Amino acid sequence: MTSNPLVRYKNFVFDSSRWDGFRFRDGDIVITTPPKCGTTWLQRICALLVFQTPELKEPLTKVSPWIDMLTRPKADVFADLEKQQHRRFIKSHTPLDGLPYDPRVTYLCVGRDPRDVALSWDSHMMNANMVALLEARDAAVGNADIAEQLAEGFPPPPESERERFWIWVDNPAPVNETGSSLSATLNHLLSYWKARDRGNVEMLHFADLKRDLGGQMRALAARLGIEISQERWAALIEAASFEEMKRNADKVAPGVTESIWQNNAQFFHSGSSGQWQRLFEAGDEARYDARVRELAEPGFAAWAHYGAAEGARERD
Repeated sequence: MTSNPLVRYKNFVFDSSRWDGFRFRDGDIVITTPPKCGTTWLQRICALLVFQTPELKEPLTKVSPWIDMLTRPKADVFADLEKQQHRRFIKSHTPLDGLPYDPRVTYLCVGRDPRDVALSWDSHMMNANMVALLEARDAAVGNADIAEQLAEGFPPPPESERERFWIWVDNPAPVNETGSSLSATLNHLLSYWKARDRGNVEMLHFADLKRDLGGQMRALAARLGIEISQERWAALIEAASFEEMKRNADKVAPGVTESIWQNNAQFFHSGSSGQWQRLFEAGDEARYDARVRELAEPGFAAWAHYGAAEGARERD
């Protein structure tokens, strides 16, 4: 890894500088994905592989905390991780160029068709309990840095879902200052794509997990050096299904300890792919493709949208 200074990714919800001073252990896992690409899904999978049981003694958000998030004091998060005796798996939404790098750590990144990310992000924002989020943020780090923004108030989003989609696609904000956008999503994935040949960087894709969850879980277990007996696999794979995660949302959804959702189960909105097609009208596909070409080269863009198998087909 180069010794270039880390890029700081900071927005209303998270700040990558909170990693400063964190002490890695040999074998740590960092689950680092763009928002709405399958972060919680991969956290749940890692929990199943590490503990080899569907049962969680604490909410997943405590077992696999998000260091960057500004709703808990950093010292408390570090203390919780320091006490953990199991193999740690830690959440982040920071690209690789913003994270401290340690060759003893495995960095897991998950991609997803950005068009599906846009719709999932839209549902995510509609389900957020902003009052609870602001209260948790204020208690953890204070809200002085966003006082002016709060005084002005948050402008209401456009009523049209289609309009909100294109705002997300065309968002010109710097990638290190926005919560989610097409450019930020692709920038994050590209930071790992460039490092995918490193022995401690592993890239997965939402489409591949949907197509063959069991196969992807077995491959990840092998990649992490985790041995699981044959008789355990069926229960573990079932517990990683979208339906089971939604059914156990009070334990599995992120941020439940701060009550930041209006409905925990709604966090797992649908887990489906291709819903963006209902928004597209004549000319939209060409418009979207042109925007992607501004941001990504074809081979990477194919993987980002379709995963390993479909990405390879798209390139043929």
